Amino acid sequence: MVELFESTVAERGTEPALVDEAGTLGYAEVNARVNRLARALIARGVGPDTLVAVAMPKSNDLVVALLAVLKAGGAYLPLDPGYPAERLAFMQSDARPVLLLRPSAVAPLGSRVPELVVDDPEFRAACAALPGHDITPRERLAVLRPAHLMYVIYTSGSTGTPKGVAVPHGGVRDMAATQANVLRAGPGDRVLQWASISFDAAFWDVTLALLSGATLVMAPAEDLLPGRPLRDTLLKYDITHAVLPPVALSETEAEDVLAGGTVMSTGDSCTPTLVRKWAPGRRMYNGYGPTEVTVGATVGGPVRAGDDVGIGTPWIGNEVHVLDERLRPVPDGTEGELYIAGSGLARGYLDRFASTAAKFVADPFGPPGSRMYRTGDLGRRERNGELFFAGRADGQVKLRGFRVELGEIETRLASHPAVDVAVAVVRGELADAHVVGYVTAAAPVEPGELRAHVAAALPAHMVPAQVAVLDRFPTLANGKIAREALPVPDVSVGPRADAALGARADTALRRADAEEPAGDGADGCAAEVCAIVRDVLGIEEARLGDNFFGLGGHSVQATRLATRIRERFEVALPIRAVLEAATIADLAAAVEDRQRKATGRLL
Repeated sequence: MVELFESTVAERGTEPALVDEAGTLGYAEVNARVNRLARALIARGVGPDTLVAVAMPKSNDLVVALLAVLKAGGAYLPLDPGYPAERLAFMQSDARPVLLLRPSAVAPLGSRVPELVVDDPEFRAACAALPGHDITPRERLAVLRPAHLMYVIYTSGSTGTPKGVAVPHGGVRDMAATQANVLRAGPGDRVLQWASISFDAAFWDVTLALLSGATLVMAPAEDLLPGRPLRDTLLKYDITHAVLPPVALSETEAEDVLAGGTVMSTGDSCTPTLVRKWAPGRRMYNGYGPTEVTVGATVGGPVRAGDDVGIGTPWIGNEVHVLDERLRPVPDGTEGELYIAGSGLARGYLDRFASTAAKFVADPFGPPGSRMYRTGDLGRRERNGELFFAGRADGQVKLRGFRVELGEIETRLASHPAVDVAVAVVRGELADAHVVGYVTAAAPVEPGELRAHVAAALPAHMVPAQVAVLDRFPTLANGKIAREALPVPDVSVGPRADAALGARADTALRRADAEEPAGDGADGCAAEVCAIVRDVLGIEEARLGDNFFGLGGHSVQATRLATRIRERFEVALPIRAVLEAATIADLAAAVEDRQRKATGRLL
């Protein structure tokens, strides 16, 4: 990665490399800043196969920090500051980084890891005094090789414990060659950095721009919400290349954006409807690949309306085998399990040797000692070589672009002291897909309390939209839980949806003095927030004491709600404010608080 970036700088030093709200940085300036910070990191013991945690919001400084870790020879552990504190603490304790980089705007994470506040004036001055030329091999603590770690990214774990995927530098060259061959970004192009830094898709955005001479656009997270915010950002920065999951494509209007440009769908199944919407006037591709490889493994396209939407063919330097249960190739057109081999393979799971051995198996089709990754995905290969995805062979699901182990959600639900047994299932499709949790309890517990318990530890996309407390689970003849027989939420009855699920009344999420519909005594802000909730959920009634999720909302609708509130009140309301609000009244109070703070800043 380091050599590829430096070669781009040598050719494109005067071209713009990074753009954020603070301004534009050219390739030569970015490289000099990266080199200075890398020297400061080396002085603090960062070298090959050492991990550095990075907890920074989307900005040019974030990219500089990531590149500096790599230039020093280290590997980065990305920590999205928007994640729950418990999740961030777990990743740090599990990965054991030698250092944590954060800006002053991100609060200390409470770990024992030594921290560097990157915008501290004294530290900035010390960095500015260091040489800005490229790091020489002798300056590093050891020789940096392709087999050394590049990043560690955590995925959802089937046992309830997230696993860190350890990815080396070795697959970057073939990935960059695939990007150049297929997406063809270059000088004059603008690449949107959309994905959270805690997902490997963010690394794809960075390399697509900075290894090609294009410009990487670092917009704030709130400007990337699917729908109007994302559309405005695509137009504002004149984006030419964007990699987006189907949920973002489905929620965002395509007219006039990325005209003549390139869009790639990845992270979940791309539908013919999305192709009809986004392919005209653009080059559209469909990508596939798990975190256990260097970002991805196959790409298909350009896809056109009316085409069968496959996942394409393997990247340069990679292979995909379609095998039966005895690791034998299945005939073309026959469904089997997908196995990935080649240069992009991860080392395995960080310090989880049994899990690594189970999933990274010997490759009978490669040279001695080679491995392949067992994806757990089902698919087929047609005679023309095109691969098609056909679902999962286990309990893992893709939820709006995120890979989720339902077992991890179940484990978190079951960790509540009142819960006896917990089950999680996915309801809805594509943009409306959401998790519903079902529990039996050994003591009285409210659904809202259980949602809050999950939200304290898991990212927003893993928090159940609803939790039902059942008297008992439906079972099969063999005694196993009959998941297909679990009651389906009836969102049409609004706040009484939990009752339709057999849940106890969600009294913890109501206020006794707020049972009247909004408009009967509600002030202007609260009344308008209630009206927006009604519109987003398509219901006739929403009271100040109601909980958004108790009314049938899920996390995609929470994103829509945050966007609508932001547009109406001109406040930067994060999605977590919606997730954490016990009632609509609390949400309205959060909006008013942000309005007051914004007014104070203006004054």
